Amino acid sequence: MASLLGLVVGDAFGSRILLPGDHPAVVGRELPASPWPWSDDTEMACSVYLILSRHGEIDQDALAASFAEHFDVDRGYGSGAERMLLRYRNGESWRDVSPSVFGMGSWGNGGAMRVAPLGAWFGADLDTVVTQASKSAMVTHAHPEGVAGAVAVAVAAALAATQPSLDPVELLNAVAARVPAGEVQRRIQVAASLPGSGPVREVAATLGNGREVSAVDTVPLAVWIAAHHLDAYEDALWTVAQVAEDVDTVCAITGGIIAARAGSAVIPAEWRAACEPLPPWLGVGE
Repeated sequence: MASLLGLVVGDAFGSRILLPGDHPAVVGRELPASPWPWSDDTEMACSVYLILSRHGEIDQDALAASFAEHFDVDRGYGSGAERMLLRYRNGESWRDVSPSVFGMGSWGNGGAMRVAPLGAWFGADLDTVVTQASKSAMVTHAHPEGVAGAVAVAVAAALAATQPSLDPVELLNAVAARVPAGEVQRRIQVAASLPGSGPVREVAATLGNGREVSAVDTVPLAVWIAAHHLDAYEDALWTVAQVAEDVDTVCAITGGIIAARAGSAVIPAEWRAACEPLPPWLGVGE
């Protein structure tokens, strides 16, 4: 739940950052006006949490059904995701639709943006984290890089929750060791070589900043920022706001990883108060 809350507040905060990264309001850390509504990142993450709470694991059919049932076009879904979820709502199977998108499945960041709570859920059992994260991604993001992005985020959250003594380089290397071979893995390996004291814009220029809305272009930066701010939720999200282009998703991933380690108390009370509550259908109250 802490990881989910970190994701939700990060998503809602990032969704309100509509100014350039070097705008004085961002550099000066001027909080956006409330309320902060959350986006599709949260809506889908809540479905992941719901399925875990009901089944204890990822039931892919149930997850696809939950995505379709709770799909709200006003939450900022991409056009490809909208078409996919409408097909699910109309009775088509994710097993047929997801692998066929873009020819080999989607390599976008949607599987990664929603999965941090899953990593915290399964914790130290990293084999299960990898398996369950892969299953959660396949429902909408069947491309190997889309799956790899989800695995990376889930493993990062699991390690943050269960191995708090890891330093940033150790955490990034441990994540890379569990991610399937490919470009996501390669960039996380590169991330492990980038110092936390250097200019973050150079890090984003090397790893990607979310402009392409792909797992490759999003996950390595989010995991690098989280690894170097594991006790500093607020600093981490302002850092994202300065360098990322898909701000809400990078903030959601980063926030979910950090809160998995530090707990929900790391989220500023003012930020939680500004954020839209969790959806009633999740059944967890406030």
